[in-house]
Formats: sequence, C-alpha cells, structure tokens
Amino acid sequence: MSLHIEAPQGLIAPTVLLPGDPLRAKFMAETYLDDPVCHNTVRNMLGYTGTYKGVPISIQGTGMGMPSMGIYSWELIKEYGCRNLIRVGTAGSFSKRIKVRDIIVGLSASTDSNYMHAFDIPGVYSPTASESLLSCLGQASQALGIEVHGGSIVSCDVLYETNEKWWTRWANMGVIAVEMEAAALYINAAYFGVEALALMTISNDFLTGEETTTEEREKTFTEMMELSFETAIRCE
Repeated sequence: MSLHIEAPQGLIAPTVLLPGDPLRAKFMAETYLDDPVCHNTVRNMLGYTGTYKGVPISIQGTGMGMPSMGIYSWELIKEYGCRNLIRVGTAGSFSKRIKVRDIIVGLSASTDSNYMHAFDIPGVYSPTASESLLSCLGQASQALGIEVHGGSIVSCDVLYETNEKWWTRWANMGVIAVEMEAAALYINAAYFGVEALALMTISNDFLTGEETTTEEREKTFTEMMELSFETAIRCE
C-alpha cells in the first residue's frame, strides 16, 4: 500500500497501463481484462488488475497533468516494483499529417513544466520513450495492422492558454502534438531505470479546430487500447 494506491503488495502486475481518465481505466478493465479486480479507489482514481491473453496486466488511472502522473508512476515503480509503464492517453495535433483519431507515440517529450527541478540535473534533460517498449509497440502495430505516428511531443502544464497561437512555436520545432503527462512518466522511468512509453489518440486538432467529446475519449479510442494491451503482453 502507498499513499495514493491501496492495493496490497503483490497484486499490481509488473506491466501497467496508465490512462489519465479513471473511467477509461474502468472501461478498459471491463472490456479487455479477464477476471479484473479493482485494486484502487483512493480519490476515485480507479485501478484494476487482471489478465489479458493469460498475461497479468494492471491498469491505473493517473489523473491530469504532470504532478498527478508523477505521483502515480513514482508509487507504482518505487512501492510496487512496476517495470513497464505505458501511458494510454489523448493529445492535440499540431501537424497537418496527423488527424483526429490517429494514434501517436511520443518518441521524446519536451515540457514547459518545472517537474525536473526535483532531480537536480545540471542542464536541460530530454526524456524519451523506452527502446524496448518501442520495439514491442512496433510488433503489436504490425500484428494488428494499426498505423502509429511517431514524433516529438510536448507535455504542458496549462490547458487554457491566453495566447491562442502559443502552440505554433512548438510546431515550428517539429513537435507533432501536445498532452500533459508523458514527460513526467519518462523522467520517473529514467530515474528508476525502468521502461516507459506514451501512446495517445489524437482527440483534437489545433489546425482545424476539430475535437472529440468526453464520452468518445473515454470509450471509443479502442484501437489505441487494443494496441496498448498487445504491446504490454510483448514486453513480458
């Protein structure tokens, strides 16, 4: 048991999927896991453990933003010994080639957050995805016939920016999308020497203004969910 997760030791699997929305965690568990057990209800941040194709897999909601992702991923790694952590989230596209409902993987995660100050790094650290999990994702993508776009993303602290064109400066540097959690996950994973990957469905498009609804984000991004499970079982 940790401060924010009430599961007893031994219940959470070494590989854990991390949707930001706890209701997406519930949907994924009930839809894809065999014999799912709810292992966490603290602060209504739902977590589940079960099996997928015979492999133990856990799912833990992480909430919104780098501080929340930082807390849950830290406790999962340090207190529960999780070794493979896969974010299953949403992002906003900056790129003409990446449309709403496309799936992306964050190869690296820039950030405007001060999260890294806690690690006392003498410079600017660039957190990246795990090579081994990227390999597993490639195998899963090929097996399922699901296309995944890879590129640099940015994890931002602010959702409602006052400058409407703020994102163009990131796009000018080749950043393909924005979200709010991946950099914290990658930083924690690097610090503890474990594997991490941020897999996201594009929920909104900054160029066209197109966006999906809350319910669509919770229940209809099933290709990403299936891809996350298939990636997870390949890293065991």
